[in-house]
Amino acid sequence: MDNTELIDKFLDHYWLSSGASQNTLSAYRSDLKLFSKWLDSDLSHASNTHINDYFKHRQLSAATQARILTCLRIFYQYLITQQAIEANPTARLHHPKQIQKLPVFLNIEEVDQLLNTTDKNTIFGMRDRAMLELLYSCGLRVSELINLNYHNINLNEEYIRIHGKVNKERILPMGEVAIDYLNTYELKARPFLLKSGQTDHYFLSNRGSGMSRQNFFYIIKAYALKAGIDKPLSPHTLRHAFATHLVQQGADLRSVQLMLGHSDISTTQIYTHIQNVQLKAQHAKHHPRG
Repeated sequence: MDNTELIDKFLDHYWLSSGASQNTLSAYRSDLKLFSKWLDSDLSHASNTHINDYFKHRQLSAATQARILTCLRIFYQYLITQQAIEANPTARLHHPKQIQKLPVFLNIEEVDQLLNTTDKNTIFGMRDRAMLELLYSCGLRVSELINLNYHNINLNEEYIRIHGKVNKERILPMGEVAIDYLNTYELKARPFLLKSGQTDHYFLSNRGSGMSRQNFFYIIKAYALKAGIDKPLSPHTLRHAFATHLVQQGADLRSVQLMLGHSDISTTQIYTHIQNVQLKAQHAKHHPRG
């Protein structure tokens, strides 16, 4: 079996066993193909020395190296279960230490500035405002937003049903403002975008099909530019803003964890660090002995 076929079989197995997202599968496929090309040999023959040399050759950032090492560790564990190898060559390798970076987020005024940039009198403005409001109101991942179907949204009961990572389901309440903009989108914009077609996708592109993550990324970047927000903005920035603003307003961390769909509360704790940094800055700026 050549390396390409081996990688395909592994990814099929990994998807079935873990429910990993297509983005994760795509990243792992790329990682394994690049390593295979560099190794120029059967992947089952790789040793820990090969892997160490590969990382030295690539001169990767700590975050990228950690991701690739995770991929290789899972891949070689799969080969062990298939009795293709006896030992995992990544067993004695350790993830590099990473400097924890605080995510970019918007303050409340900047969020309002971004949202108010949309033109509520146009079809696309109605759609974009509804998407941005829902993204911020519920702290969704962009993949969760664009994959929403009609049956996931209950405007009367004021909740949405989300299928997150590893197909974990969570039910989230929606704010009144988001509900108002979703109602407007459903009544005045979506029928126009749908044209004469049929789809269960909730948010539609100008072609009448489901919105793509790339298209929405460009949309939010354009609004940020128009709003004069000089920060590296992405759809995930509004997810960070959602969580940060909840913590700042006194929400308990466990509730924020559940709303974000984090499997581990340590992932959610980054938002307390953001608040601590802000408090320190405010103290330094305003306290007479700061």
